[in-house]
Order: sequence, then C-alpha cells, then structure tokens
Amino acid sequence: MYKRILDHLNAAILLFDRELTLTYINTAGEILLADSSRHLVGLSAHELFKSSDPALLMNLQQCLTMEEPLVDRELILDRMTLSVTINFSATPLLKNEQVNEILVELQQVDNHLRVSKEEQLLIQQNTARLLVRGLAHEIKNPLGGLRGAAQLLDLELDDPELKEYTQIIIAESDRLQGLMDKMLGPNKLPNKRALNIHEVLERVRQLVQAECSGNLTIKCDYDPSIPDIQADKDQLIQAILNIVRNAVQATEGKGNITIRTRIHRQMNIGRKRYKLAVKCDIIDNGPGIDADMMNQIFYPMMTGRADGTGLGLSIAQALINQHNGLIECNSEPGNTVFSIFLPVETGNE
Repeated sequence: MYKRILDHLNAAILLFDRELTLTYINTAGEILLADSSRHLVGLSAHELFKSSDPALLMNLQQCLTMEEPLVDRELILDRMTLSVTINFSATPLLKNEQVNEILVELQQVDNHLRVSKEEQLLIQQNTARLLVRGLAHEIKNPLGGLRGAAQLLDLELDDPELKEYTQIIIAESDRLQGLMDKMLGPNKLPNKRALNIHEVLERVRQLVQAECSGNLTIKCDYDPSIPDIQADKDQLIQAILNIVRNAVQATEGKGNITIRTRIHRQMNIGRKRYKLAVKCDIIDNGPGIDADMMNQIFYPMMTGRADGTGLGLSIAQALINQHNGLIECNSEPGNTVFSIFLPVETGNE
C-alpha cells in the first residue's frame, strides 16, 4: 500500500537495506536516474552513485552507522550522459533497535528553480497583459469618438483636399483600432478537441514556406508516437505561426529553421504536474536575442525590430497559456530555441 502512495510523489524515493543494496525505487526515482526499477533494484549504492558526488555514498554510510537522519544539499548526481543537482535526505528505519533500512529522498534542485522561474514568468506576463488590456480599453473609447467626428466632418466638407485629411484621420483611427484589438489579445475561450500536434505544425510549415523565398530551409524532426492533445486548432496555428514568423524575420528569410517535437513525462508547468506533455521546439540559426531583451520578449509592445509591434510573442504566449501550456526561450548567436510545452492530460495540483 505504501509503495502505491510513494509512486505518486514528485520526489525520488529510494529504499536501501543494511548492505546498501537498492530494494525499491518509485516512479519519480526512475525518471531522475533515467532507468527502470527492473534494472536498478538489486544494485548497490556504490554501483548507483559511483560516478556521482562522493558525498552520496559517505552520507548513506554515515546514516547507517550513526543511526540518525542526515540532510545534504546541492550534490551532483550523474545519470547516463547528464548531471543534475540534487538535495539529499536519508532517514534510518529501525527494527529491533537497529537500522534495518534507509529511506532516501532526492529532490532535483534545478527542477525546482525552473518551476519557480515559470511561476514568476507567468505572474509577470499576466500582470503586464492586464495593464496593457486596461490601457487598450481606455484608448478605444475616445478613438471611436475621434473616428465618428472625422466621418461627420467628411460629410460636411466639399473641398476634395480637405476630405483627404479627414480620410487620413479615419484610416489612422482604423489602424489604431486594429492595434488595440491585438493588444487586447485572445477574446474567446479555446474550442478544444482531440488534435494531432503535427497537423498544426505542418499547416504552419506550409504557410511560412509559401510566404518565403526558396532561400529558407525548414526541417521537421517529429516524434510520431506523440498522442493527441485537447486543443483549439486555429489558436495553436496562430500561436506557433507567430513564433515561426519571428524566426523567419530573425534569419532574414534565408536561414535554417527546425521544428522538433518530443514527449516529456512527469512535467511541471507552473504549479501543476502532468504525466505527459508535448514539447515543441522552434529552432533558428539567426543572430540570437540580446541578453537585455530576453526577460522581456513575451511582454506586449516589446520588440527588437524597428518595424515590429511587439505583440506576436505576447499573443502566442497568451494563446498557449489558455491551453495550460507555456513558452520558454533560450538564445545564443546561431541557436535560438523557442520551446512550447502543452499538457496531454489534466494535471494534478
């Protein structure tokens, strides 16, 4: 019964006997060590942690001999070809007044930092979006009056040269009205249905390829095993199209863009944890994003281009947020990656 409970914990739980042989590991532990319990159970602590921080083995041995709980922080755990930073906690389990087993909890530190960063990013973006939406509403009211007055004046004027001025006022009012509508962001809830993410990505690829010359190369690296997600097709096309067009502009329409999909297991998005999530990367070989702009690129009206409105990425993030997802970005010269995370199923708090 207790093992069923441990399997649903976010922390990696490992159980060692007196000889420091692994007798149990939960699902989170399998994910952290990037291997199955079938391969891991029966291995000694030395075999599990031989290439990791020596403090891991020392802590286990000390917990066994001292018969006291022990906590250590920011240790390096090697798993396959990747190293992660963890917090370590060991608790001796006594039987007949001696240590019979050791319960070990491993918490991935960089994962907690990532979740915290996501939460902060979402809060900042939502705050900025609310401010911009409020400003857009305030501007739309007098703008409608301005346009109406210009139309009435246009009807009263007979001089074609004067009418040209009123037509400019009306045209510019319409242009600002369109800008305000974009600033207000998505104005309807997504109409979700079962959808294959690759159907959306192929539509985006076709649209962008048709808009650009033959100098642009778009490569696709899809994982065909990804299950359907519940999503609004039109909204996802709009969100991903905004990001891909951004990549096209960054490469000046003559670079390389890669669209890649992968499935992620036990994924945290904000405060929710999902068993499965789709990760879609849009990668370009453009000059990269300035470090000063990186923390602001998803804010409305923030752009690094003279002809940009700064709304494309903001709208994309808002649309993905409506699907309980998130967009992240990492950039260096020659390699900019926008990563879209979308849950496959309902998450647990």
